[in-house]
Amino acid sequence: MASPSDRQYSSSHEWHKVEGGTLTLGITRFAVDALTDVTYVELKKPGTKLKAGDTVGEVESVKTTSDVYCAVAGEITEVNTALSDDPSLINSDPYGKGWLVKVKVADAAGLSGLLNQADYDKQYPTK
Repeated sequence: MASPSDRQYSSSHEWHKVEGGTLTLGITRFAVDALTDVTYVELKKPGTKLKAGDTVGEVESVKTTSDVYCAVAGEITEVNTALSDDPSLINSDPYGKGWLVKVKVADAAGLSGLLNQADYDKQYPTK
């Protein structure tokens, strides 16, 4: 299964989709498959300022807890509150309903170090 081509990917398995000045962030199918069943999500609150490389929260599964990183500097404007009631949305739809946070981008320079879809899928193929 190919990752969506409309976003960029980090080697720590986050996807970054920029529309206008807003970045939507989530974790990839590869990460979901490695984590297995996501049981809990803890995200920083809207208004939190981020530097490139900061964590936006963590995703907990039956196997482990993983930090989630953002490649850009900015401010969290929205968190996916649906994940509080149903963290399994990350498992069922990591590129859609399972998004984690939205960030108002202040400095997008960190995006230049990310992978495009083809390069990400070549390095991290999914089943």
